[in-house]
Amino acid sequence: MSADTLSWLFSFALHGIKLDLENTRDLLRRLGDPHLSMKYVHVGGTDGKGSISSCIASILISSGIRTGLYTSPNIEEFNERITVDGEKMTDTEAAELQGSMRKSVEEMEAEGRVPTFFEMATVMAFLHFRNKGVEYAVMEVGMGGRLDSTNVITPEVCVIGNISMEHEEYLGDTIEKIAYEKAGIIKPGIPCVTMNRDEAFGVLKRAAEERGAPITRIDPDDIRIGMMMCGGTEFFYKEERYEVSIPGSRQADNASMAIEAVSKLKIYGQCIRCNIRKGLKEVRWPCRLEKVKGLPMILDVTHTQAGAKALAEDIGLLYSEADVVIGMLNDKDIHSMAERLAAVSDRVWISPLRTERSADPEIIREAFAGRFSEITVCESISDAIDRAMRSRKNDNNILVTGSFHTAEEAVTWLKRTYPGYWTYSQRSTIGEHIPEDHRKA
Repeated sequence: MSADTLSWLFSFALHGIKLDLENTRDLLRRLGDPHLSMKYVHVGGTDGKGSISSCIASILISSGIRTGLYTSPNIEEFNERITVDGEKMTDTEAAELQGSMRKSVEEMEAEGRVPTFFEMATVMAFLHFRNKGVEYAVMEVGMGGRLDSTNVITPEVCVIGNISMEHEEYLGDTIEKIAYEKAGIIKPGIPCVTMNRDEAFGVLKRAAEERGAPITRIDPDDIRIGMMMCGGTEFFYKEERYEVSIPGSRQADNASMAIEAVSKLKIYGQCIRCNIRKGLKEVRWPCRLEKVKGLPMILDVTHTQAGAKALAEDIGLLYSEADVVIGMLNDKDIHSMAERLAAVSDRVWISPLRTERSADPEIIREAFAGRFSEITVCESISDAIDRAMRSRKNDNNILVTGSFHTAEEAVTWLKRTYPGYWTYSQRSTIGEHIPEDHRKA
């Protein structure tokens, strides 16, 4: 996206986070309610909601349905958040969308009602999807659910992935309080799919019953891992065999929720049922336990306690061990990350991130102290990767993790070290352009 376009859009980030639907609804109304022109799948939760969304979108695309996908945050550039049939929004399209929004936004500003960055981004997605003739849009919740900007839609089905502790200053300090906010996307009479148990499921079930919404809770015993590979996961759901091309054992859960969700769509029997396997096998979702082809590097955006547990287990199963490069944001559970990652390595390279929200490397070091025998504090993620790569032992892989920002900086390192190789696409594979003579693993 051009510097001018980015500058205008990101200027609204100065207004922080506001959990409210009023601005989004008002801006949509001024722009002709573009969100009313298509059908939806709404995906919330804490862990795995991006993977669930990408699986659903890939199934729909494979079924010949014009499909929009809205996710956040991005890894490399803003345009990744808004895609149609796997193709991200172009810079020209982004500039045109913002041009069409300016007058309405300026009118709102004059009235003292300034939209936030996320509200603006969400409205851009609706406009883009309408302009591109999208039939179904898969919308990933940004934060919470009840008051998230995406919650202006009435979907055909909603999905609520695993709920764990996150954004406590906004959503509440217990699982029950957070689940209440997540349950806000459940609409009257609209099917809801989840795998949550115990405290979280109790909240979701009550909300569904109050709204007359049928709720399906997937039984973990209906899911069985067949084979885990660095390029994907073979699994069985209700004794039917599938392959999802996103690696990791939790992807079997995410893909199963996607399978169950699309089965609730009105067009399921017409064109979707026979394309589920194709969609899951072709889904691409970068930087989720992703092994860079030709390099001893694994990229992952995990930053929650539950995510760290799954990441450590999967690294142990797939690679036995991996050295760690990590940078985190200051509002994340650093101690839980340290505890879990200690199971896969005793060597870690720590770095600040290029954002004002970065955790202090010394705080990260203190959390990792006593769990790792070798801790190195570096100036940047690029510096940390350079050092980790130079001092590899036993042909270990380097796991780069902790945040979307960490993954972004790792991609910057890859582009600098192997110019021209990285092309972001949810329909292609990372690392495929590394020259053979540069490959190290």
